[in-house]
Amino acid sequence: MTPLVVLLGAAGGLLLLPLPTLALGQSGLGRWLTYGGATAVCAAALGVALRSLLLGEICEASLPLGLPWIGARFRLDPLASAFLVVVDLGGAFASLYALGYGRHEPEPSRVLPFYTPFLAAMMLVVLAADAFSFLVAWELMSVASWALAMAHHREPRNTQAGYVYLLMANFGALALLLCFGLLAGPSGAYAFDAIKAHPPTSATAALALGLTILGAGSKAGLVPLHVWLPLAHPAAPSHVSALMSGVMTKVAVYAFVRIVFDLVGAPAPWWAVAVLILGGLTAVTGVLQALMQRDLKRLLAYSTVENIGIVFVGLGLALAFRAAAMPLAAGLALTAALLHVFNHSLFKSLLFFGSGAVQSGAGRRDMDQLGGLIGRMPQTALAFLAGSVAISALPPLNGFVSEWLTFQAILLSPKLDPWSLKLAVPAVGAMLALAAALAAACFVKAFGLTFLGRPRTQAAKTAREVDGFSRAAMLGLVVLCLAAGVLPGFVIDTLAPVTRALVGGRMPAQAGQSWLTIVPIAEARSSYNGLLVLVFVTLSAGLCALAIHELASRRVRRAPAWDCGAPDPSPMTQYTADSFAQPIRRVFGTYVFAARERVETPAPGDLAPARFEAVDRDLIWETLYAPIAGAVTFAAERLNRLQFLTIRAYLGLVFLALVTLLLVLALWG
Repeated sequence: MTPLVVLLGAAGGLLLLPLPTLALGQSGLGRWLTYGGATAVCAAALGVALRSLLLGEICEASLPLGLPWIGARFRLDPLASAFLVVVDLGGAFASLYALGYGRHEPEPSRVLPFYTPFLAAMMLVVLAADAFSFLVAWELMSVASWALAMAHHREPRNTQAGYVYLLMANFGALALLLCFGLLAGPSGAYAFDAIKAHPPTSATAALALGLTILGAGSKAGLVPLHVWLPLAHPAAPSHVSALMSGVMTKVAVYAFVRIVFDLVGAPAPWWAVAVLILGGLTAVTGVLQALMQRDLKRLLAYSTVENIGIVFVGLGLALAFRAAAMPLAAGLALTAALLHVFNHSLFKSLLFFGSGAVQSGAGRRDMDQLGGLIGRMPQTALAFLAGSVAISALPPLNGFVSEWLTFQAILLSPKLDPWSLKLAVPAVGAMLALAAALAAACFVKAFGLTFLGRPRTQAAKTAREVDGFSRAAMLGLVVLCLAAGVLPGFVIDTLAPVTRALVGGRMPAQAGQSWLTIVPIAEARSSYNGLLVLVFVTLSAGLCALAIHELASRRVRRAPAWDCGAPDPSPMTQYTADSFAQPIRRVFGTYVFAARERVETPAPGDLAPARFEAVDRDLIWETLYAPIAGAVTFAAERLNRLQFLTIRAYLGLVFLALVTLLLVLALWG
């Protein structure tokens, strides 16, 4: 039995798993069957996909379904195997987490029937080898995730989130449909191998690139197509949010890589400029929006936008080096992008699990209503801290390695010939550095306001640690984040078959380097050793703690406690989310958010309270989407009159339409 058949069987099992769950109703047995079965199936599929990736296996299969002349075709190659590892690893940990978190779900019947089909659809998107199968699986993924995002439809704004998400999903699917239609050409060759055998013209390829950016970019969260993401991710249950943010956006990245790097053919240099600029703008916009948020899950959603921007910067660099016939540099850039895909799936799932644990333990996710949870939820705090360090790209965790490799690829850009790239790459590199610094500030805010300080509400004072399944899932991801940061060479070597197949080059073999050092180009140029960094950090911290405890005076000295300039013990004197973000708002707010601040200070002796109000606007929504929504509403209100016409008026409209069509045919002939 081939690995592809096993993986298709796993996807089929996940599709059929809701049937016994529906028969069991809302009982705890249904939850155990759904999430326990999904954990087992995803873990088994993960082993098969990882083995296929390590061995570089390629296999194909077809089913008598789909289009009549080609059926449903599926293919497992190194690219599909790499993304299946992301899908199945994320699915296994989310399902394990949901075994405990799912007990708090108020309406499990709205989640359980759609959960495993969502996982199956993501697997099938990655395995599809023809346009029809790909789009059917893509639509199933969209519909299932929409149903999961609408599970809490009675909560304010969730209905709007589902509506916007469904619109953007349909828009993206239409763009991909048009893209595959262009690539198939008049012959209707919708199988991927047939498309590759007949590369499109340069004009068709450029149009396909634009449609792919619209279709895959809207699902991934590229600016300005990201508007659904900060609405839908917070609306979904936390384990679903982890899948949507950590996994589904990576399936969209897979769609982009499959079409642009595998099906379209050789790229033009200007393609790289477009992708680089979109990636840089996405990274900076996402992190700036994240800094302004009070809702913990909404902050994490905007942070996903930032990290998708980082991935697309790597993909843009790979396109640039591929167009310039620099396979080794292209392999480095593509490795950085794919490694960040893997890393982000780990630490973003971890952070969404942490936010779900906070919501379960404290009943809140508004950071201004939290605080002091490190004492009540120490294991969750440790896990969230590890995720915050990883996403802030600080060594020795995994987020640092992939971003460092991206910067190493940027340093090779002077060898590129087009002046557009010589100007664009350094500018995007500066934007990437800015995004990395702001991300660190963002997660200092997220962790500090949530877990440190004094509890701001009674709910935070009485918070309790979450169940064992949730903690096991979080701590397991912490271990993986640390392992991928300390020993990234093994992950990099695992990705080598993918980069060699797509861009004709790979990074030098890393596993044989001394002390497991990472050498992206040459040892004399740059290197990084996560293991030595970990040892240094551990020894430094241990020696500092030993020195403080052993060398400090043991005399008891009494003095007033340092009050940070705030002698009032009230939690009201602590930083809030808005006050923490105020310096960033004042620097960037005028141009990015059109921010406005209003301060009312009473005169001396006046007992009236001082007031501060900050208003941020979403300029992308107001300038791009609001006019479209207004035009659609205007047209709908006018066309609504048609349903109140008489029968004679309807017959007149039918006659007018018939005459118009006949005139068009006559003129066309």
